[in-house]
Amino acid sequence: MKITKDHAVFFDYEVRNSRAETLDSSRDGSPMAYVHGYASIVPGLEKALEGKSAGEQLDVTVPPVEAYGLRDERRVGQVQRSIFPEGAEIKPGMRFRASSEQGSDLVVVTAVDGDTITVDANHPLAGETLTFAVTVRDVRPATPEEIAHGHVHHAHAHEDDACCGGGGCGCH
Repeated sequence: MKITKDHAVFFDYEVRNSRAETLDSSRDGSPMAYVHGYASIVPGLEKALEGKSAGEQLDVTVPPVEAYGLRDERRVGQVQRSIFPEGAEIKPGMRFRASSEQGSDLVVVTAVDGDTITVDANHPLAGETLTFAVTVRDVRPATPEEIAHGHVHHAHAHEDDACCGGGGCGCH
């Protein structure tokens, strides 16, 4: 069966940055699972998986624009400590959910200078060219529930129609 829209796809992967550093891997755990055609994984990888079948292996280099986007320095800014809860210890590397007129973003603290906190709303991998080593493990038609919810309900192919252990997935 070939990977096309509305199919559940299960694959092992290793992803490396442009310095050949391994950023993430499923090799020691369960395969990654997603419903194809719904932008659940980076667009460049989803595009490369289109038409592949179980057992196929591929190496895919994905430029930033087809991965997590280009870095945008306009998404780096300074805020005052007073916007954080009183007494909170703020350190570089901490992540927070920030709300603005444009919506909600995950931001990372990159610097603390007295009462001035520098935050970055870019995705941590923005600007990175990523290389994926992928082995497709299984492809099957996605269930109507999986399509409606936008994700696979089991980390592997299943024999029954029970969703996430039976009676509904509780994902929403």
